[in-house]
Amino acid sequence: MPLTTKSTLQNLEKSAIRKFAVMGAETPGCISLTLGEPDLNTAEEIKELVNVQLAANDTHYPPNNGKPFLREAIAEHEKTRGLNYSSDEIIVTVGATQALFVSLSTVLDPGDEVIILAPAYTLYASVTSLNGATPIIVDTSANNFQVTPEMLADAVSPRTKAIVLNTPNNPTGCILNAQSLQAIADAARENDFYVICDDVYGRLVYADGYKSFGESFPELRDRTVICDSFSKPYAMTGWRLGWIAADEAFITAAGKIQQFNISSVPSFVQNAAAKALTTDVAPTLEIYRKRRELVLDRLDAMGLDVVTPEGAFYALPNIQKFGIGSDELCERLIKEAGVAFIPGSCFGAEGHIRLSYCCSIDNINEGLNRLEAFLAKL
Repeated sequence: MPLTTKSTLQNLEKSAIRKFAVMGAETPGCISLTLGEPDLNTAEEIKELVNVQLAANDTHYPPNNGKPFLREAIAEHEKTRGLNYSSDEIIVTVGATQALFVSLSTVLDPGDEVIILAPAYTLYASVTSLNGATPIIVDTSANNFQVTPEMLADAVSPRTKAIVLNTPNNPTGCILNAQSLQAIADAARENDFYVICDDVYGRLVYADGYKSFGESFPELRDRTVICDSFSKPYAMTGWRLGWIAADEAFITAAGKIQQFNISSVPSFVQNAAAKALTTDVAPTLEIYRKRRELVLDRLDAMGLDVVTPEGAFYALPNIQKFGIGSDELCERLIKEAGVAFIPGSCFGAEGHIRLSYCCSIDNINEGLNRLEAFLAKL
C-alpha cells in the first residue's frame, strides 16, 4: 500500500501571491508593488530591547500563551480600541497567520462550513480546507465590497460554523460599513456561528468613525474572535508576532492547540512586543495616507475605476475594460513593463489587480509610470 499524506493537502495550492511576488523579484529592474511588506523598519527603541533580554539570559521557555506582562499589555491595548479582554483571554501567536490557523482549527470539524467575504486573503479558505471544512465564498464586488442580509441568507446553512471578517480589507483596503456589520451580527446571532475577525489593519485607517466588529457588538463577545498582529502598524513582519483575543471559554480550547502547535513564541522578543504597543502609529499612518492619495490620483488620471480604500495599504483597480484576465495582465506587466502587481484572481476578484503602496514614493511613481505606459499601448 503506497504512503500517503493528509488528504486535504491534495487540492491545496501554494500561494499565487508569492508566485507573482517572486516573478517580479527575479525580473531584473522590475518595480514591485506586490506584497504587503512595509518598507519602514522596526523602531530602534523596540529592537534594542531584544539585546537587553538576551543579555539578561531571557532564553528559557515562556508560558504557552505568552508572558503575563505581554498579555496584560495586549489587553490594555485592546481597551483603547473599545474591546474589553482580561490578560487570561489573550494568546500570543506567531503572527496573525498562526492566530487565524489556531482560531479556525479550534472551531472546525470536517463537514463544517465557513463564510468568506470575497475579495479575501487566500489564507482563510486554505486553513478552512485543511480542517476538512468547506469555504463558502460570498462575492461582494458588485456591491462596492459591502455585504447584505440577502447575501448572507443565501450563504448560511445548518453547517455554518463561522464567518471570517477582514476590515480594513486585504486586497481592497475597504471598510465594512455599519449596515454590513449589522447584517453579519444579525446572521451570527440568529444562526449561532463564530465571527473570526482578522483585525491586522485596524490601526491603519484613514476614514473617521471606524469601529471594528468587536467594538460594535460587545453583546456578541461569546462568539467574536479577534486575530491581530504586530506586523503591519509597527513594521514588524519578520518578528512573526500576533495574538488572539476571545472570551475565556474559547481561549481555554484554543490554548490546547497553541500548546501542541508551537508551545510558545520566543521568550526574548516579548518585552519588545510590549514596547511596540506603546508606540504612536500616527506618523506611519500619515506616510501611507500620502502614498494612498498619490495612488488614487494616478489611477484616476489613467481612467482606472477603484473603490476608495479607507484603510490598510492596498488599492484594487478594475481592469475589465481591457479584456485581459488578471493573471495574464500581471504576467505581461512584469515581462513587458517591468512592474509587478498581484492578480485579483488570487483573492476571488477577477477583473482587478492589487497594488500595494507600502513602498517608497519613488517606486510607486515609477511603477505607475510603467503601468500607464503599458495600458496606453492596449
